[in-house]
Amino acid sequence: MGKFDGKVAVVTGGTSGIGLQAAKQLAQEGAHVYIMGRRQAELDEAVKQIGNNVTGVQGDISKFEDLDKLYATVKRQSGHLDILFANAGVGHLQPLGEITEEMYEKTFAVNVKGTIFTVQKALPLFPDNVGSIILTGSRANSAAFSVYGASKAAIRQLARNWILDLKGTGIRVNVLSPGFVSTPAYDYLFGENKDAVLEYAKNITPLGRLGTVEDLANAVMYLASSESSYVNGIELFIDGGVGQV
Repeated sequence: MGKFDGKVAVVTGGTSGIGLQAAKQLAQEGAHVYIMGRRQAELDEAVKQIGNNVTGVQGDISKFEDLDKLYATVKRQSGHLDILFANAGVGHLQPLGEITEEMYEKTFAVNVKGTIFTVQKALPLFPDNVGSIILTGSRANSAAFSVYGASKAAIRQLARNWILDLKGTGIRVNVLSPGFVSTPAYDYLFGENKDAVLEYAKNITPLGRLGTVEDLANAVMYLASSESSYVNGIELFIDGGVGQV
């Protein structure tokens, strides 16, 4: 018997990194997991890695028609939803003075608009008096990351308000904020500087190591489960203590 037998989960940004690992663990514990990603080849590979209890839906969370396709698939195949991990996001390194309108629009279209409608369009699929929604935040406060950081600050505020909007429904909303975790996104962000960035990150983290995707996925498992049934509206930092010093 798995912890999530009979449960249905959606994971956006589920083709790599934290999202993929969370999808794997949810599926291993018995949930049927719908993963969404923008690129079909990566989506197919993620479905292959997860193996069982998984359906891949190609799409971009900033596009309403793709979200509608995702939830139509969930409704048709499973009929309801129990767990939503709204994890998809994008980030760009551009310091003040070099911020472009295109970068700003893309970041907020995915991280803020995309998250809002990922959640809102999912609500009709949640049964009465049950449900866990987990949003991926960030403790990013580094140079050249201001627009990304602002978009993630918006995620934190959305959760604070949504728990009031959803009062009495039994649906919980929490934010998971990773510290330094080496994922494929770091290759894109830092390129040839990645190793130096990760070494710096390890040195400033009180636990003296980087986080792993398993560390984050384990937190997702907790927030998705009945073990956290009285946890609502929090921001859970999985960062080795770096955000506390």
